[in-house]
Amino acid sequence: MNQSSDQSADIAKSWILNADAWTAAVRGGGIESRRLVTDRSIVEAVLAQQPRRVLDLGCGEGWLIRALAKHGVDGVGIDGSPNLIEAAQSSGGGIFHVCTYADLVDGASDIGSGFDVVSANFAILHEEIAALLRAVRQLLVPGGKLVIQTVHPWSVCGDYCDGWREEDFRSFEGVWQPMPWYFRTLGSSVKLLRACEYAIIDLAEPSHPDTKLPISLLVVAETR
Repeated sequence: MNQSSDQSADIAKSWILNADAWTAAVRGGGIESRRLVTDRSIVEAVLAQQPRRVLDLGCGEGWLIRALAKHGVDGVGIDGSPNLIEAAQSSGGGIFHVCTYADLVDGASDIGSGFDVVSANFAILHEEIAALLRAVRQLLVPGGKLVIQTVHPWSVCGDYCDGWREEDFRSFEGVWQPMPWYFRTLGSSVKLLRACEYAIIDLAEPSHPDTKLPISLLVVAETR
């Protein structure tokens, strides 16, 4: 097993162990950046594509699917954490499946197709994702959109290069299992999307209302 495989296994483990704490934090508004900026940003970015059906990658406890349902959008959420999917299913608002990214790539889970938008809200954490991006293309309608929100490159000051980082959740309340995640520079991200036959059609930098500093990077890409 190589380093990337080891880290991917650790990511999966962390979301199983952190499921209850994450659900409480999201539903209780305990994450300031989400409460003030990023939740609204991803909802507005998805709705701007005027979708009828959306697939949410790494849906967690299902908040985005529920938010879109209020606007009449049919949603399907997938996540590799059974506990998070159980929390999502218990709250309704859409269809939720336990499905890892490897399952999606291998076609091992029947989650449907014909989606107008596939969203990934801070949910692409692995190093090797080209196969995932190509698999997603097959689930989208012609001209369908991929909407990704991720950490803004500005936040990784002093070490601006592709590589593994660790999220220790130190700013969150409760007990958390640290989680590895893979950072990409903006240039690397653009190159990867192009290699997987996406065209970037919009890019935004949601900022903190007080500091005006960018909190996230929001990319909308279209299948070619």
